[in-house]
Amino acid sequence: MEISRDGDNKQLSRQGKRVGGTKAALFVYGMEGLENMAFIASAVSLVTYLMGYMNIGLTKSVNTVTNFMGTSFILALLGGVIADTFLTRFTTCILFGFLEFLGYALLTVQAHFDQLRPTPCTDISKQCEAANTGQAAILYTGLYLIALGTSGVKAALPLLGADQFDSKDPKEAVQLSSFFNWFMFSLTGGSIVGVTFVVWISSKKGWDWGFGVCTIAVLFAIVLVCIGKPFYRDNALKGSPIIRILRVLAASIRNRYLPIPRKEDELYEVYDKGTQNENLQRTNQFRFLDRAAVHDMTTWGASAAMTPGPWRLSTVTQVEETKILLRMLPIVLSTVFINTCLAQLQTFSIQQSMTLDTRIFGFEIPASSLPVIPLGFNLIFIPIYERIFVPLARRITGIPTGIRHLQRIGVGLVLSTISMAISGVMESKRKSVAVKHNMVDSNEPLPMSVFWLGFQFAVFGLSDMFTLVGLLEFYHAESSAGMKGTSTALSWFSLAFGYFISSVVVEVVNKASGGWLASNNLNRDQLNYFYWLLSGLSAVNFVIYLVCASWYKYKNVEEMKQEEISIHGSAAN
Repeated sequence: MEISRDGDNKQLSRQGKRVGGTKAALFVYGMEGLENMAFIASAVSLVTYLMGYMNIGLTKSVNTVTNFMGTSFILALLGGVIADTFLTRFTTCILFGFLEFLGYALLTVQAHFDQLRPTPCTDISKQCEAANTGQAAILYTGLYLIALGTSGVKAALPLLGADQFDSKDPKEAVQLSSFFNWFMFSLTGGSIVGVTFVVWISSKKGWDWGFGVCTIAVLFAIVLVCIGKPFYRDNALKGSPIIRILRVLAASIRNRYLPIPRKEDELYEVYDKGTQNENLQRTNQFRFLDRAAVHDMTTWGASAAMTPGPWRLSTVTQVEETKILLRMLPIVLSTVFINTCLAQLQTFSIQQSMTLDTRIFGFEIPASSLPVIPLGFNLIFIPIYERIFVPLARRITGIPTGIRHLQRIGVGLVLSTISMAISGVMESKRKSVAVKHNMVDSNEPLPMSVFWLGFQFAVFGLSDMFTLVGLLEFYHAESSAGMKGTSTALSWFSLAFGYFISSVVVEVVNKASGGWLASNNLNRDQLNYFYWLLSGLSAVNFVIYLVCASWYKYKNVEEMKQEEISIHGSAAN
């Protein structure tokens, strides 16, 4: 592979072929669409499979799905560390994609052979036969192979696509911003196919067909991203970010009694001439960590031979890398609640839909396919945002992304607050229809279209578009070159944590309110009060986010010093 010598990694070639750019990103879009189609299709209908075919009770089924979803996203941190430390983004996608493929294949085999599942329960009034140890082992092995596989793909795949654009080049910086929007578009398109076509196959043709389609989709996704290999720019591994952070913490503790120099150039730094490594400028936040970059000449001497080891002395860039992660943590925590709202909206809205007329334009929408409403709105919003809003905002602000990443996330949090308020209004309307037609205790659908739920879904879909893409862009842009996988995975960690605490929120509200959601009858519950409470808490969360965002300091990359190899004349650690 030949690399151009213009110093900006702008033009790479492999056997004379231009690599990187939009052409390479197309394969990433394809894999994301196929992989997410399989994941979402399985997730939205998994409760039905666990209850109807594995004889697992409702509560345990719901908890199983919640834990499965949360684990899928939280393990993205593992995938991010692996993509930064041990494997390239491409290899990480292939490895974890294959694990996901094995998980779906295992569930397909179990769904096809009756002896691998408990006897179907035909009489719900009697105790159903539970799955034996072997059947349960197959089920949970398949589920958590999928969780592990999709976590690695979600951590590495957006990075593989982003690596195809050089953020230092003005033209490619614009293309990089567009990449994340179109990545979200491919994710959304795959989700729509999953909650409609694949869910329909599962319900009409059988679960073995449904899981089989997911298995084939993931296999095609792996093949597709492999076909694009000749067009990809490769990322260089830069060692474990976790180890570097631990070294900075250890060095700052060891050097805690040393004074911090007033001049930045008195701190230890290494400048590698002719490499693509970035050097971060010193910031004033978390100044106690600066001691990790203090070279105590009285103890070690000024010669390179006497330079202490990496656990006693870190570079300014390594210190700033640690500071960036610490600055990001409040942003992560302040975006968890929007995902808690998302989890509530997904569960309770499906229950709401089961009480309404689900026919839209003559078609009856299954409850599992209800998420197609917000996904459909997203499929419309994303091109409008990319083709209309961003160019207009770019002319005004001069920022390649139109608005800054933290501003985009903030817009998403505001829209989430509005969506929860709309949800409360729609639920009040639904309950009033039940009272008006004397159908409070009726199992018949109310004379009210499920399309009314589309208002809350539309606003929340727009919120998700702003927040999720904003987080992905923010973590990728602000993290250091050697920590992009780990920091990008934080966006999925936020989603995972939101799912995990969603059930806790319901339990706490139930106890504090005296049972707003304690009844099995939505017409007698106070779900509208719950939605309004979430809206109020979202507003408070937004204020907290504003404080965290205003406190955050964007990183500043220092231009490479060509004349100076190292401040202290030593090699990189």
